[in-house]
Amino acid sequence: MSTGEGSELVPRCLTIAGSDSGGGAGIQADLKAFAAAGCHGMSAIVALTAQSTVGVTSVHEVPPEFVRAQLDAVFDDIGVDAAKTGMLFSRGLIEAVADYLEARPTPLVVDPVMIASSGARLLQEDAVETLVTRLFPLATVVTPNLHEAEALARMSAPRSELAERIHELGASAVIVTGGHGDEAVDHLFDGEKHVEIPFERHDMPATHGAGCTHSATLAAHLARGQSLDMAARAAAKAAGEAVGHGLAELGAGEGPVDVLNVKRFA
Repeated sequence: MSTGEGSELVPRCLTIAGSDSGGGAGIQADLKAFAAAGCHGMSAIVALTAQSTVGVTSVHEVPPEFVRAQLDAVFDDIGVDAAKTGMLFSRGLIEAVADYLEARPTPLVVDPVMIASSGARLLQEDAVETLVTRLFPLATVVTPNLHEAEALARMSAPRSELAERIHELGASAVIVTGGHGDEAVDHLFDGEKHVEIPFERHDMPATHGAGCTHSATLAAHLARGQSLDMAARAAAKAAGEAVGHGLAELGAGEGPVDVLNVKRFA
């Protein structure tokens, strides 16, 4: 079944991102979020990280030709109802992913992962322009957090202004997420209207993977055929609750979010 035909069975979601060996962010967080939203999750891994709650100690980049092989395997056999990108790390990887998605268009959430919650850089500095020029125009929506939005817009401003500026860079729609800053509000701008999406913020030292969970949930609800507004509200709720259920007791740093609320089984 090829992309665009839709699925009469479970919706199919693809994450194109890096692997987090600690299980808190990256493809591990995405696959959990896809499952929590009722979708079949698939992955094309672009980089491996040696990562914990404390930090990233090493990154191993996957050759672009193997990334393409993973994408071929998924698209040609299972099909894709929606996709998201996370950590893409380098200019070469971004170009390979963009080339592929230009030829195989699908609803796409671009999470411009630039810096890990531990402070480690997950996008090389010379790759930022390539991310903007090649992937933003392909995206259904781009989902930077406040710090990423300020870096992309090259200014500090209210979320509404940051969203407008990133839209001007080529993104069809933008959600500046509300995990940072004073207000617990995601700000959606689709090029015409501004929508504020409040959510409950939890005072928990377990936010590792919150952004991944948000963008993956957003992609999952787009795969289910929901509007961007409805999908954005579902993503805000899921990410907030994942922090509320977060596993602060795991690791010596910022604990992982828990979108599946596994502690209910304890």
